[in-house]
Amino acid sequence: QVQLAESGGGLVQAGGSLRLSCVASGTIYSNDIISWFRQGPGKEREFVAAINWRLAKTWYTDSVKGRFTISRDAAENTVYLRMNNLKLEDTAVYYCALSKSEYISYHSSSYDNWGQGTQVTVSS
Repeated sequence: QVQLAESGGGLVQAGGSLRLSCVASGTIYSNDIISWFRQGPGKEREFVAAINWRLAKTWYTDSVKGRFTISRDAAENTVYLRMNNLKLEDTAVYYCALSKSEYISYHSSSYDNWGQGTQVTVSS
């Protein structure tokens, strides 16, 4: 089973940037999809962005389009989430997750394993 480990969270002022990393230990297969989810205080876990391993096709939730960029480095088994122009509402624990399905899902229940999460706090 693939193990995922997130890093890169921290405290940043509104308008600032962070880059999150998700390192996978184990084999990521061509049909796999790795996604970022987040869970803010008092909120349910929500989809943020996804990338498929085969062609690096990407998907984003509307609230982060134009601000966040998901990418992968296949040689390093790593997925990144570059977050620009951060807003207060981006404050959350960010998780990466892997789905063995080749079809995109925005639902956390579709994902097979998860990292431990990394905290992103945006201040004014």
